[in-house]
Amino acid sequence: MKKTKSFEFKQFKITGGLSGMPVSTDGVLLGAWANLSQVDFLLDIGTGTGLLALMCAQRKPTLTIDAIDIDQNACDAAISNFSNSPWQDRLTLHQGDILNAEFSHRFDAIICNPPYFNSGEKAQDTSRAIARHTDTLNHSSLLTRCWERLTAQGKASFVLPATEGEAFISLAIDQGWHVQRLCRVKTTEMKAVSRLLIQIGKEPIGCETSELTIRTTDGYSDAFIQLTKAFYLKM
Repeated sequence: MKKTKSFEFKQFKITGGLSGMPVSTDGVLLGAWANLSQVDFLLDIGTGTGLLALMCAQRKPTLTIDAIDIDQNACDAAISNFSNSPWQDRLTLHQGDILNAEFSHRFDAIICNPPYFNSGEKAQDTSRAIARHTDTLNHSSLLTRCWERLTAQGKASFVLPATEGEAFISLAIDQGWHVQRLCRVKTTEMKAVSRLLIQIGKEPIGCETSELTIRTTDGYSDAFIQLTKAFYLKM
């Protein structure tokens, strides 16, 4: 089994271990974009190396975070990364399946970089396959579980490829969710939208839409730098 690449940020380090999924631009975008206003208790579903939980802990000093992952290798990496961070007293890791895990309270927010792919060839590495494919956590079950664990005013934020993201939004609306924020992400101005950052909630508060281009001809775009500069070392 191949080791997952480690990554250093301004205020914490991610050591991948055998977690299966390395730090990705998708994860960093979601961790920086998610709305944490009026959030005291956050749940990170499928935490992997703990990236999203750590980003949210850095962003909001009053936040209490529960993180869960079904994969032992991911949990080993996350607990190490939590322990080596400045925020370990606000981070609690659970190993288990979110579909039957028990928590003592509901959450004001959920953040999740979910398995993307419903079909196609699977990675040979079991940890990577769990992180990438929906076999162990299909989107319909994920949405149902989020509804059960979220407060009435709570919000859940996700990142998905554009095609899977549109299907996810349709599924969420069918289940009674409301899309509250939507950001369409392009790698460059000339390319099609490749990722969707999605916030859904139980309340119909209207949808705030935006678009983000990651790169220009001169390097990273001003908008991308503004969003992620608190994290990336060289920004």
